[in-house]
Amino acid sequence: TNLPGIKSGRSKSLKELERCEIEAALKRHGWVQARAARELGLTQRQIGYKIKKYGLRMPEYY
Repeated sequence: TNLPGIKSGRSKSLKELERCEIEAALKRHGWVQARAARELGLTQRQIGYKIKKYGLRMPEYY
């Protein structure tokens, strides 16, 4: 089934979408976890867990 607003073709899994959203929020907030968590409606503990879960790392140039 095609959902409105989702392009056809290879769709991302829920985990991939979550990982991308977390990474994007971290980039928008200069990798400040508290700000990214607030934007996403997560606690600092939750975002820390998800960063570890998805193996996200701050780029060296930050």
